[in-house]
Amino acid sequence: QVQLVESGGGLVQAGGSLRLSCAASGRILGFNAMGWYRQAPGKQRELVATMTDVGSTNYADSVKGRFTISRDNVKNTMYLQMNSLEPKDTAVYYCNARVVLGGPWWWGQGTQVTVSS
Repeated sequence: QVQLVESGGGLVQAGGSLRLSCAASGRILGFNAMGWYRQAPGKQRELVATMTDVGSTNYADSVKGRFTISRDNVKNTMYLQMNSLEPKDTAVYYCNARVVLGGPWWWGQGTQVTVSS
């Protein structure tokens, strides 16, 4: 069993920054692949950023150049650095990861990010 616990969300003004963290607990040795997703009120959950086991990254067009996904496999923690935040980034952000190739994907509980104009 793997648990993902997010932190770092909050209220920030437009143009500000936040760093989300997602700490994994359980019998794991780092992440195999991972991603961040978000869901705004009344909208479907959408992909924000992903990272493969070899470190290749992919970003939604709406966040390219502003958000950065990273991980620390020693701490079993993944991050999402969000800069130049805009009101349209307001959403609940979820981390998603698997710890072994072909294994199940796990979800965090979500953390609220609110960007005021």
